[in-house]
Amino acid sequence: MEYVCCNLCGADSTVVRYPSTIEEHPAGGCSSDWSAYACTHSGYGRHHTIVQCRECGLVYTNPRLDQHDIVGTYEAVQDPLYLEEREGRVLTFEHHLKPLERIAGPPGGRPLLDVGCYTGVFVEIAARYGWDSWGLEPSRWAVEQAQGRGLRVVQGTLDTADLPEAHFDVVTMWDVIEHLTDPRDALERAYCLLKPGGLLVVHTIDIDSLFARMMGARWPWLMEMHIYYFSRRTLRAMLERCGFEVISDKPQGRYLRLGYLMNRVGALMPLVGRPAEGIVTRLGLRGVSVPVDLGDLFTVYARKSWQFRAQP
Repeated sequence: MEYVCCNLCGADSTVVRYPSTIEEHPAGGCSSDWSAYACTHSGYGRHHTIVQCRECGLVYTNPRLDQHDIVGTYEAVQDPLYLEEREGRVLTFEHHLKPLERIAGPPGGRPLLDVGCYTGVFVEIAARYGWDSWGLEPSRWAVEQAQGRGLRVVQGTLDTADLPEAHFDVVTMWDVIEHLTDPRDALERAYCLLKPGGLLVVHTIDIDSLFARMMGARWPWLMEMHIYYFSRRTLRAMLERCGFEVISDKPQGRYLRLGYLMNRVGALMPLVGRPAEGIVTRLGLRGVSVPVDLGDLFTVYARKSWQFRAQP
């Protein structure tokens, strides 16, 4: 385990917001159990100590696993259940692409990079709508799945992959930044990959949303795989410090199949979710996709400034 300073302001003064609910991993070595870091893992409520910076309000896990262990774990992740949810992901990303294009303009074969693309669903959707879409993903399993579908997906991370600078018109991070060990560095690297005036899109969980505040320690997104818990205010502040001009930030939900949704509810509330999943199965409705928006997911659209103005 390692202790870190605030990734936004650099302060080392924090207050515990949520105590750890799991035993800390022993120091050294990559965890052999990568299941807690799979996208579809249902370990709601299992997390290391979550603190809040006294200076700027950023919420993050501290202490946490060493960053090299975390990256190694993500490289080993396999997640077959994610493949079963393809239809819901497709609907979600088609929904997300519309506001992106209203801001970025028509695709016209322009280059787009999806960071943390997993099996490449958004890469595929963007290509279908006319983007020259690329993907970047640490999981070797997920990259194999994406490349098997003929998608241009590179295995690695923003600090290891050899990607062309000032090349992309759009860089997206869908449900990624909360998993990163150094989100500020990732945003700075994304800045370098974008053309002047290029668009960055970041979708993440909102620790200050009404639903999160109402749920408190029972908020389902408090999980071991999540390292940073941004609010719209703290993410905007970090983007501005990295030289971006924030255009807008707003809640944005997703589509899930009923069977998968009830399975997730069952993991959080077994007495409710498991009977509901049984009913959905008996009625033959597992494959029906429904919109889900509790207001605790949001998307930020930010433009690369024509002149770099990063703050210390």
